[in-house]
Amino acid sequence: MRTLFQSELSSLPPPHRGKVRDMYNVDAEHLLIVATDRLSAFDVVLPTPIPDKGRILTTMSNFWCAYTSHIVPNHLTTRRLEDYLSPQEAEDMRDRAVIVRRITPLPVEAIVRGYLTGSGWAEYQRQGTVCDLALPPGLRESERLPEPIFTPSTKAPQGEHDINISFEALIELLAGNTELAERLRTISLQLYQEVAAYAWERGIIIADTKFEFGLLQDILYLIDEAFTPDSSRFWPRQSYVRGQSQPSYDKQYVRDYLTSLGWDKRPPAPSLPPHIVQQTTQKYREALQALTGSG
Repeated sequence: MRTLFQSELSSLPPPHRGKVRDMYNVDAEHLLIVATDRLSAFDVVLPTPIPDKGRILTTMSNFWCAYTSHIVPNHLTTRRLEDYLSPQEAEDMRDRAVIVRRITPLPVEAIVRGYLTGSGWAEYQRQGTVCDLALPPGLRESERLPEPIFTPSTKAPQGEHDINISFEALIELLAGNTELAERLRTISLQLYQEVAAYAWERGIIIADTKFEFGLLQDILYLIDEAFTPDSSRFWPRQSYVRGQSQPSYDKQYVRDYLTSLGWDKRPPAPSLPPHIVQQTTQKYREALQALTGSG
């Protein structure tokens, strides 16, 4: 099984490297995006890759883009890798790379939470809110919320942490465009509700998830990735018990390991031992199989 920490495609100009993806300029209207096996946790890229992660994330994200295209258009195109890469590069990048529309990203992460966990649970314990949204008293850890909530955040540069913001602050971030902020909220909630219902029937709870959106000629597009173990919390429905933390199919497993080390969540990140790497790959594969039927 080949592991790819970073790509080197000689057929295209040098890439811009994000936390986990490499982006190549194809032409004035398109980009080629490679999902590597890099993993970020607490907004820091780890030095240890997760084998097969890029292929799994690409397969899953493409599946969800097709499944949700009736809700919002997405950045995927039907262009072929073979039209831009050498035959060997196209083969190496198959199931890892996609050619997408070049779309101006919005400066926000659109987060939807359906369950009380993570930083939301910590805030609720302190003050009865999640991202300053008041919730009913008496909720327990991992409990399903009365209804999903939209909690946007900033998009921090690599090595820095995202900051949760209010809906009013979101409007300011979008240059006062209230209508666009409302569209983001409505579409994010609809995406979550439809996919969470689909996942529930297949034995997985989607506790929360985050999206990125962009604008092209005033049309809102879903970009980056959707409903992957990197952008969502996936819990096995069969073992779900409210009032405690849950086992997961996502990178929370890695977050928990890093937290146990006492790492201060600042670069450089510690390396991952082989058993953590192996288990993370296995969890990602299990989620892919359960949700899409792919191996």
